[in-house]
Amino acid sequence: MKHSIGFIGGGRVTKILLQGFKNKNVKFEKVVVADTNTENLKRRFPDIVSADAKSAASQDIVFIALHPPMIMDTLELIKNDVKAEAAVISLAPKINFPKLALKLGHVKNLARLIPNATSYINEGFNPVTFAPGFDQEKRGEMLMSAMLPTYFWFQWRELAGIGVKTGLTEEESKQSIFQTIVASLDLLYKSGLTPQEVIDLIPVKPIGEHEPQITEIYNTKLLGLFEKIKPS
Repeated sequence: MKHSIGFIGGGRVTKILLQGFKNKNVKFEKVVVADTNTENLKRRFPDIVSADAKSAASQDIVFIALHPPMIMDTLELIKNDVKAEAAVISLAPKINFPKLALKLGHVKNLARLIPNATSYINEGFNPVTFAPGFDQEKRGEMLMSAMLPTYFWFQWRELAGIGVKTGLTEEESKQSIFQTIVASLDLLYKSGLTPQEVIDLIPVKPIGEHEPQITEIYNTKLLGLFEKIKPS
């Protein structure tokens, strides 16, 4: 049985999920997107239907793809259009299940999902949680996949540029980084060595003097972000 699906919000996350569906040839009865501008999405996904939030909210599966400050007002607007048997997935941090239930108390199938950008190529891990009472059978119909890659992409880009500056072709530089990173992750997590033992395999550390500063940035920024977005 095909389901209809609605997205309230048509930004980056919606594009990621739609591309993931497209890659796997997942078909829906209808895909409705509510956003002020869906032209770019329609160029990439011509079958989507542009509509208002109330129409998107009336589908079988509803994704709330909005920034947290907009969500509660939007839920108030569309609460009467969401079917009791629908599955509603919020893609925003901060808004917990009790807050969602304030507006969607008649909907038992509530979920929260933080999509990873690597879902664009159907890879990675998407943290997901289901509200108590979520239908067990419907869980299997939900997409399972945060922000981890964004901490590394700019570094890999810079390393690729340095590779070209030191004599590699662009393709050679990209391949060397790709293969080395994959092998490094396998070594760290599959070798049976402790993290310190892995680190000690290479005695020369060109940016070792900056490691405390980098560590401090990670701890300050990431823990600070967690405190900002965690449900209150």
